[in-house]
Amino acid sequence: MKPLTQDLSIYSRFDLAKQPVGVRFLPTRPEGIEQLDKSLSFCEMVKEAQERGKPFYFAKENESCFGKALLGMEDLPAFAEAGQIGVRLEIFQDARANSHLYQELYLLPRGICNYVALSTLDRLEFEPDLLIILANADQAEIILRAMSYSTGALRESKSTGVLGCAWIYNYPFRTGKVNFIVTGLAFGMRSKEVFEAGQILISIPYNWIPTITQNLKEMKWVLPSYTEGREKFLIRERENLEKLTREMENP
Repeated sequence: MKPLTQDLSIYSRFDLAKQPVGVRFLPTRPEGIEQLDKSLSFCEMVKEAQERGKPFYFAKENESCFGKALLGMEDLPAFAEAGQIGVRLEIFQDARANSHLYQELYLLPRGICNYVALSTLDRLEFEPDLLIILANADQAEIILRAMSYSTGALRESKSTGVLGCAWIYNYPFRTGKVNFIVTGLAFGMRSKEVFEAGQILISIPYNWIPTITQNLKEMKWVLPSYTEGREKFLIRERENLEKLTREMENP
């Protein structure tokens, strides 16, 4: 794996309840990292990294749900693509509704990912494909504002009610788009009690990490408009609008 060269220490300023996690998809077994010694579902791997506190990797035999199929380590079972399991678990009205969402998933091609390495940011020594951050709303606002601070990029949140792991890992990696979801809305993660409900899970792909990191270093995190109160903000907003109007009318 390529060694970490970026300075990501800015993220420690957030005082997050849980460490951010770097993720790397690998075709070959990584060296110098322990293999996970148990079996978990794909969506639980971030939580495992946060609780374990040291880097690890997992292989097909360590994944207990549909994650290994999403990663291209094996084919999706026919009953899943047919929409049968969602009906059995009473998530969907009928199989066709469940089956439809499989057309929207971003699967990794077979064989390109045989191992996945994860590490908390404080122990991260490899360049991540994804940086996954569990934040509250105030922290998430700063991170997402950092994305658009120099780019004007739109914020998007994409997910499905099941297979939430596909939108944390696969979607941002395959599309290069930052994604975020609210914890507690995805069936599997809710049922397995992976995260406390109501938090913001942000997944930043490798191509966005340098931009967001640099913008966090440059921009003002807490805006005056957030701290001055409603009445003072309305006055300052009106004054600015009036001034801008005059300037535009008399260039």
